Amino acid sequence: MRIIRHQRTRKKVSGTKVRPRLSVFRSLNHIYAQIINDDNGSTLLQACSLELKTTKTQTKTNIAEEVGKLLGQRAKEKKVKKVVFDKNGYKYHGRIKALADSARKEGVKF
Repeated sequence: MRIIRHQRTRKKVSGTKVRPRLSVFRSLNHIYAQIINDDNGSTLLQACSLELKTTKTQTKTNIAEEVGKLLGQRAKEKKVKKVVFDKNGYKYHGRIKALADSARKEGVKF
């Protein structure tokens, strides 16, 4: 069902040079985020939980917040201010919401 929701959303949502797409993918253990320009099919920047030094006591939601913060900092460096949010068919809840909120705190608008 998630894949069907994702395909339905991707028909409507696409990133441009002015306003790229922020795509989020979550697996069982990790979370990945990319900012993509769909006009020329290139990834501008990315962040994932594999890059972070995490401890066993951290929750997945806390790790998602750190990934959002890292993505927001990288977006500032590349001067990306506005994006279109693509939650990939997931509910806007839990880890997805934590990543989005921490990216917003870093100055990314969507």
